[in-house]
Amino acid sequence: MDQELTCTIILEKPVPGVKTGLQKGSGNKHEILQIQQSSGNDLTYTFPIKVKTGKDEQPDFAGPFVHGPVGERFIYLSIGTMAGQPDSPWSRRLKVPLRDITWAMVQKAASAGHVLQTTVPGKGKDGTPSCATVKPFDGWKIK
Repeated sequence: MDQELTCTIILEKPVPGVKTGLQKGSGNKHEILQIQQSSGNDLTYTFPIKVKTGKDEQPDFAGPFVHGPVGERFIYLSIGTMAGQPDSPWSRRLKVPLRDITWAMVQKAASAGHVLQTTVPGKGKDGTPSCATVKPFDGWKIK
């Protein structure tokens, strides 16, 4: 049975002056939505995902914001030039994994109308915008 859930990613204290957006779709047909330019404060991205039963009976995720192979699905945040900021020195994407979302979390979020939420660092250890797969990743919580 397919279910739709609302997810929220909080990008914590990203580099000021840099634009970030949520990638919808893939390849040449993708678009960047919810573009925000950082002032150094947290940025929030909210979007729907679909959840269905995978071949291994675990939750599998789909929808226009979901990327990656089964078992390794993720959400992309585009940064700098990839978010439509041509004068940015950065051209990056940040992968936010959907792993560790359990059926119990899906059921609780769906039945109570809650949101699955995660907070990810907006800067790497070097002070530049985070990129690649989020590390450390504290996982998703029900809010």
